[in-house]
Amino acid sequence: MLLAGGEGASGLLASAELYDPDAKTWTPTHTLNTARSLPTLTPLPSGQLLVTGGQGNDAPLASAELYDPPTGTWTPTADMSASRTWHTATRLTSGQVLVAGGFNYVSSNLSSVELYDPGSGTWTPTASMGTPRSSHAATRLASGQVLVTGGFESDTLATAERYDPATGTWAATAPMSVPRQSHTATLLPDGRLLVVGGTHWTDGARSSAELYDPATGTWTPTASMTVPRYLHTATLLPSGKVLVAGGNDTEEGTVASAELYDPGTGTWTAASSMTLPRSSHTATPLPDGQVLVAGGEGLYPYSSAELYDPATHTWSPTTDLAELRAGHAAALLPSGQVLVVGGNAQSIPIASVELYDPGTGTWTSAGDMNKARRDHTATLLSGGAVLVVGGDDGAGSLGSFELHDPATGAWTWNATASLTTPRYGHTATLLTTSKVLVTGGITASASGLNSIELYDPATQAWTTGNMSTLRRYHTATLLSDGKVLVSGGNDSIRTAEHYDPATHSWSSAGSMRAFRRYHTATLLPDGTVLVSGGYGTTSTGVPPNNLRTAERYNPVTNTWAATSSSMSTTRSNHTATLLLSGKVLVTGGFGGPAAATLASAELYDPVANTWSSTGSMASPRRYHTATLLPSGKVLVAGGHDGSSSLTSAELYDPDTGTWTSTACLTQARHHHTATPLSSGEVLLIGGEDEMGRLSSAERYKP
Repeated sequence: MLLAGGEGASGLLASAELYDPDAKTWTPTHTLNTARSLPTLTPLPSGQLLVTGGQGNDAPLASAELYDPPTGTWTPTADMSASRTWHTATRLTSGQVLVAGGFNYVSSNLSSVELYDPGSGTWTPTASMGTPRSSHAATRLASGQVLVTGGFESDTLATAERYDPATGTWAATAPMSVPRQSHTATLLPDGRLLVVGGTHWTDGARSSAELYDPATGTWTPTASMTVPRYLHTATLLPSGKVLVAGGNDTEEGTVASAELYDPGTGTWTAASSMTLPRSSHTATPLPDGQVLVAGGEGLYPYSSAELYDPATHTWSPTTDLAELRAGHAAALLPSGQVLVVGGNAQSIPIASVELYDPGTGTWTSAGDMNKARRDHTATLLSGGAVLVVGGDDGAGSLGSFELHDPATGAWTWNATASLTTPRYGHTATLLTTSKVLVTGGITASASGLNSIELYDPATQAWTTGNMSTLRRYHTATLLSDGKVLVSGGNDSIRTAEHYDPATHSWSSAGSMRAFRRYHTATLLPDGTVLVSGGYGTTSTGVPPNNLRTAERYNPVTNTWAATSSSMSTTRSNHTATLLLSGKVLVTGGFGGPAAATLASAELYDPVANTWSSTGSMASPRRYHTATLLPSGKVLVAGGHDGSSSLTSAELYDPDTGTWTSTACLTQARHHHTATPLSSGEVLLIGGEDEMGRLSSAERYKP
């Protein structure tokens, strides 16, 4: 999230800050070219952000700037035709930005309107509003039109008008029930607009609220807040409710109270109060559903920030901004960070900019499966659900499967739609067709299976087939062409084979240079597959042991070739994770000269075809998981250290080659699965501890 401009202890701000959700920290980034308070901050389709106008050191500004998140830099763009503060900026469906009204020292309150074209970086005038206004609200409706409400001219206004981008014209619509300025206007999921609070320049703060229906162009009253307020914030929550926080009350001054509006019932309920009374602050919804409130002022500007959690209806402090600021701007970036820009302190603009990272690095329960299981598979389906298949419940192999919905946290299962053959130690691969291919494994009557089953999410039905070879504890890798490479397994075999989803048939993929099981297989950026370690032997007649060799499969030539060097130590039951750089991180496992659980890690470079050591984990572990996070770091969780199951988790930073501890799991586990979710979180499922198989699941928020 980006916070821009505003006011701080030294006056108006040109600075901006980014809040980073991964660390709950603020870091300074490049300053604005011009210090400004009360700017607008609008995300553009390109990912850049447009800052316009605001109050400068001596007068309102006409200048505009562009922020580029990848470089963290600001560049000037064309000036507006008029200087303006207390204006609005609204992104249209075309990607253009509509700037309307405001105030300057030349024309007082403005009716002029202009359009910014991100493609050309230029401004063009469009039709003026019917009424000059500042301190108004502007909202893009579901139709793409923009509704402007209230504000101030020579008196506080009740009027409203709509801008039609198709014709470039304004048309009056019904006025609000009362005049209001410095209010909020929030578009609800059903298309209606909720207008809340505000002030009248003689009557003071308002507690009333009303709803605008774009279909009829009419207003209807809804329940009033318990506290009158203006210069507050209103934030639409994932539940569809609206959180109103802080602001000024004419009688009480700045308030800390917060209230929730429920569009379904048209009523307000009290939410817990913020830790500080504040107005002229910002409130930004974060990807995890929390709301970040930053800065603002009471008797003086603040640097403090706090988080509202809709699940618990509570506020908690988070890291302070680097500078005091009020009247700033804030925006959520695609990275999940928050950018804070400019503002003012003691009425002097500042140019500083900060970034906030809101992540928590914590684990929360994700409910329990219907069956405890280990050595199962967990596959993220195209629709967002997670499919858990088979496993071992301690009494034998399972044929059941379950579905987890990350959005609701619910688990469901169909007792009549089980696998044809119960199994554990199998593989499950999401195909490009959205079906899931399950291969091999172990069942009660066989130590290795050649049977396969294909799951169709649309029907929840399974169809069967057979590989050419019995396999367990093998690997299955989705290739670039949509085929699946299955290699090794069982009592350490060398052969590999291809599955072709188009023909539902199998063909030979040659033989590896070593017999292996408990190995890893990783698809590399060039389309080849890296196989590393495992348990087996390099030649017939040699007793099996943990392996340090590695090899690459080339799908174009259907051949295997050894890497130019081997890993630094033997290892099986390890992990291998493809990094954003294209290198592969291998961690832990069992092996080494002492035949023990390992803490070491190493990197494979596909370009150089070589292995090199990197930092070791804090704890030796095998039967653990390693998951690439959106940040590029790798989360290693749980496992077994040779003596007991682990709750610990660690993060690997590829930039430094070092490990840092992160929050512990809620339950020790090994032989579990880890599934990266579309939200960026990681879902851990099942496994085993000293008491037996586990049905529990938990989610890690980076």
